[in-house]
Amino acid sequence: MNRGATPANSAPFHCCGYKWFLRVTPMHKKSGDGIVHLALDLAISRIGLEQGLVMNAVFELSMYNHSSGTYYGGKASYSFNVKKTHSKKMCLIRLGKLLKSSDYLVDDSCVFGVRILKADVSSPKKMAVVISEKPVTVQNLFLQKKDLVKGTYTWTMNNYLDLKLPVNSPAFEVGGHKWYVCIFYCSSEIYRTNSLSLYLHLHDPKELPDPEPGMMIELALCILDQKYGKHFTVKGRFVFRIGSKAGWGWSNFIALNIFKDQSRGYLVGSNCFLKADITVIGSSNDN
Repeated sequence: MNRGATPANSAPFHCCGYKWFLRVTPMHKKSGDGIVHLALDLAISRIGLEQGLVMNAVFELSMYNHSSGTYYGGKASYSFNVKKTHSKKMCLIRLGKLLKSSDYLVDDSCVFGVRILKADVSSPKKMAVVISEKPVTVQNLFLQKKDLVKGTYTWTMNNYLDLKLPVNSPAFEVGGHKWYVCIFYCSSEIYRTNSLSLYLHLHDPKELPDPEPGMMIELALCILDQKYGKHFTVKGRFVFRIGSKAGWGWSNFIALNIFKDQSRGYLVGSNCFLKADITVIGSSNDN
């Protein structure tokens, strides 16, 4: 809570042949009353999803009551596709109540859960989906309160209009690991046709020695405004796994017509500047 309202995403987990992740929003204002809640939602990874495929899922989102040894939450359903990858947020508990609770907040720890009950796929190929009887994945995240590892990298592109996307930035180091930023256009057949995508990746993750299998990263990607100083920034918290090639970021980071509008200052001539602010706020263990 001390680091603000930025949502945190779990590392991906597998179910019925697809990758999913759980997102925790620590400070979500419930529509209608404006009261701040802790909220959860379920998301499916676009990797492996095909155009026209719809995943109709029924699931439970919950948090653990340490006193009773049970999970408290609710049941929901959502139809996922390549353009709708996040379910609606479910408000589980008022933030004020959570911070005073000895049931859900124990030793500064909270436990959240998702259980996928049913998944029906409708697609041109009519793919079958099988949910195993006990699909259990446990992820432990240990967030730091001090001694956070921070780093900033600015990628200067003086020839953006001459580049053939996708293109990767030079590798840079933060927290003893090397990273790179990837920039590309969204696929016109699957994603929005008018967006620029930005993602952060670990560089050669399989070759990096690390006692922990993953890291919780607080990430801010920014396109600098060269004229007015009104920089365009998007933030998030993500788990990067050692040994995984997957990156985290945003497929619809900024609309192309806004980015290429010379009057806004993001692209001046053929010059643009991208900045990545990375903070390692924790490590993770998977059981």
